[in-house]
Amino acid sequence: MKIPVEAGQEKGFLPDGRHTVEITDIQEGTSEHQNVPFFAARMENEEGFITQRFYTSPNAMPILLSLYSAVGIQPEAGKDLDTKQLLGKKVSVEVGEHSYADPATGNERTIKQATGFRTA
Repeated sequence: MKIPVEAGQEKGFLPDGRHTVEITDIQEGTSEHQNVPFFAARMENEEGFITQRFYTSPNAMPILLSLYSAVGIQPEAGKDLDTKQLLGKKVSVEVGEHSYADPATGNERTIKQATGFRTA
């Protein structure tokens, strides 16, 4: 079996703490359990990377708006936001671990996440 390795995949996860990163990739999807649309943003620098999901539900809108604001994009009522606008933007993020109960199994899972978006 051949396993392709794309540029940047050799990096490890960013360590916990505050980092200035560039958004280098956006993938779209739907959550496995509640079918909520999301986009996953790969954020990286020389030290490593983190991939963060951003859900597009009404409850998640404050988080989305804080991300766009931190990269210098001011959302306007009545105008759609395009995830492609985020590509190449730099942002300061707080990397840390988050634990939650897996909805499918009830088991505790711990993931790395990016929060606390600030202007880089």
